[in-house]
Amino acid sequence: MASKNQTTKKRSNRFIKWLRAIDPQILGLVIALAVLMIFFAIRIPEQFYRTGNIISIGQGITLIGLTGLAETVVMIMGGLDIAIGSLVGLCSAAAGVAMLSIDNAAIGIGAALTAGILGGLLNGVIITKGRLNPVVVTLGTFTAYRGLALLISPRGYAVTIQNKTFNNLGNADIFGIPGSILILIFATVIIFILMGYIVIGRNIFAIGGNVRQARLVGIDIDKYQIGVYVLAGLMAGVAAIVLSSRTKSGQPISGSEGLELQAITAAILGGVSMRGGKGSIVGTILGVLIIGTLNNGMILMSVPTFYQRVARGLLLIIAALIQVWQMRRSEAARKAKKRSPARAEGVANA
Repeated sequence: MASKNQTTKKRSNRFIKWLRAIDPQILGLVIALAVLMIFFAIRIPEQFYRTGNIISIGQGITLIGLTGLAETVVMIMGGLDIAIGSLVGLCSAAAGVAMLSIDNAAIGIGAALTAGILGGLLNGVIITKGRLNPVVVTLGTFTAYRGLALLISPRGYAVTIQNKTFNNLGNADIFGIPGSILILIFATVIIFILMGYIVIGRNIFAIGGNVRQARLVGIDIDKYQIGVYVLAGLMAGVAAIVLSSRTKSGQPISGSEGLELQAITAAILGGVSMRGGKGSIVGTILGVLIIGTLNNGMILMSVPTFYQRVARGLLLIIAALIQVWQMRRSEAARKAKKRSPARAEGVANA
């Protein structure tokens, strides 16, 4: 009996240690996602847990996931990219227009990626060389890219894409998993490795944490800032390929409108600091899953579109408020730690 009790205690202690090792932010997101899924499972059980609906959630979060990953890297560095949704629309339109002239999948892919890289490069160069606020710059390019997407599209309308190879990129299944979901998984793994296991990622965290110290240790700040915005542009191009292949058309607006806000919401919800220097790829993906589950559940419950917009806006505000509360709490804890040694010295001297 005694040995059994000791074994049980050891197991419980290991479980407690394991829980303590988990980031509270990640644990909170997992619980929030579980609660959300249970809620929709109770309200709409026959519809929500269908295999087709689960796949639909996966496909629905692809664009938010790809742009959310890009936004995470930008925000960790201390920046912000409000133009990423418009850039997805521009890349999608570029792919469609390019394949009007030459019906070739490689041409469409190349056009989307090139437009994304150039758009990201322009953002990065203006921010770094002009020493301008990223919010101001990307707010300007947000409008510019949207207008340019409408300008290159015939009469501002979507461009039909008839190339089967291109259209299969987002629609074809591999081992029963849609291609768009596989693209998101692949991108997540790449960004996770980049930010967690490569010097580049550590330098991005360092720049976001303290720009002056990063410059003192020899990190080329301008080079990294431009590179991060180019990466965001590249991710916008990949998202555009998924969007265009799924809709079988180059979409200048539809599908990418409001995408930047959902991407920012996912990043903040996932624990990315608005001040920079802190963030998690896993947290962002969990944030994306929460948004995707919420969107899907509201659609299945036939919630009116304007109420859905209100819910998304409130989610962003709640995520920001939670982060501000956590920042204040951590700052208070730091101040308390600084005061405690001083008090101890005072007591010792007395």
